[in-house]
Amino acid sequence: MLDDETPGAWAPGGAARWWLHHSLAALTGDLRSLGVPLTIRRGAGQAVIRDLVAETGARAVHASFSPEPWARQRFRATAEALTPLGARLRLFRGASLFPPDRIRTRGDGAFSVFTPFAKACLALPKPPPPLPAPVHIAAAAAVDSLPESAWDLLPRHPDWAGGLRAAWVPGEREAQQRLAAFAAGAADRYAERRDFPHDDGTSMLSPHLKHGEISAGRIWHTIHAGVPGDSRDTFARELLWREFFIHRLWHHPAMPEEPSRPEFAAMPWRNDPVALEAWRRGRTGYPIVDAGMRQLWSAGWMHNRVRMIVASFLTKHLLIDWREGQRWFWDTLVDADLANNAGNWQWVAGCGADAAPWFRVFNPVLQGRKFDPDGLYIRRFVPELAHLDARLIHTPWDAGTVYPAPIVDLPAGRARALAAFAACRRAGPS
Repeated sequence: MLDDETPGAWAPGGAARWWLHHSLAALTGDLRSLGVPLTIRRGAGQAVIRDLVAETGARAVHASFSPEPWARQRFRATAEALTPLGARLRLFRGASLFPPDRIRTRGDGAFSVFTPFAKACLALPKPPPPLPAPVHIAAAAAVDSLPESAWDLLPRHPDWAGGLRAAWVPGEREAQQRLAAFAAGAADRYAERRDFPHDDGTSMLSPHLKHGEISAGRIWHTIHAGVPGDSRDTFARELLWREFFIHRLWHHPAMPEEPSRPEFAAMPWRNDPVALEAWRRGRTGYPIVDAGMRQLWSAGWMHNRVRMIVASFLTKHLLIDWREGQRWFWDTLVDADLANNAGNWQWVAGCGADAAPWFRVFNPVLQGRKFDPDGLYIRRFVPELAHLDARLIHTPWDAGTVYPAPIVDLPAGRARALAAFAACRRAGPS
């Protein structure tokens, strides 16, 4: 179902729509091999499902759970609409490991700090292992379906998706292959290599997980079955970090719009359209930031370490509202996920629920030297700096290279941010 009722601000962005088109095309082929046609319709959610149940005589509708506020409302409305038809709605965990309402503090509340949340998750029974895929599915009678030419998910003019096509193959088959290759290769060095963006040290499964092409449970069991200790535990912790923000969004549905720490509602964010546009386009003058933003624009994805660097630069050095970054990521990421996009932006900005120090400011030059010491990542995405040696590639102004001048002085930007954050915290909630 192509839903026309998703709230406008959080309707799928351009990159996610591109992925969804190709994911649906792959699913069409996979289901055809099982003897089942894929039916796609467009319209208001529960009305489309109700009509389809009436046409087919189905007795149950199966769906993947989502913590997004609009989706939860849709689930309730759909369940009510199905009752007169003698059908019921059944929800399953796909993108999450645990039901977010089952993980409670000792005081029966929601967790606001990650470490005790992770411990509570690990104390629960393990996620159930995935079932084997069916070899055949009994299909219902054929019903009308929207043809692929009418899905209206791909970019029109100009076609900006060339980088996405070069970087990704959506679909369940690719997701399974990517997981198997990661578990057999890079996973055993994940703990020590995951922070180096030039290295293929991460799984890159996030868009497949976001679009339901692979389940969090399958990833969990695969990693625990074949990856050695430190890397297994580190990767599992990353899965739980993702789970933490699903939990947070479930209990705090306003998280994408409001800071989790109420004192930050009065934060004096700067309105600087010129600096914001330079950040979006990868023209800030700081190579590691620019490389990350250009990777995002080209491939619809960015390495996690670099996501933290560019987010810190926007919210701390430029003192621009985290919601501006959240919106840009939402439109450009193929793995755009409401819970994790909002949660991670708040965490880096210092206004999130978790006890991340608000005074942490990533220095992009030092981060670049530490995690891209030879400039391999920068050379790939900022080719005009590829001729510089490693000593100068992180500070091209020292080489006299023609390159955008830094849009902010790092010490001055850091001092401005710390002063604003300190004043905001002293003032407290208004």
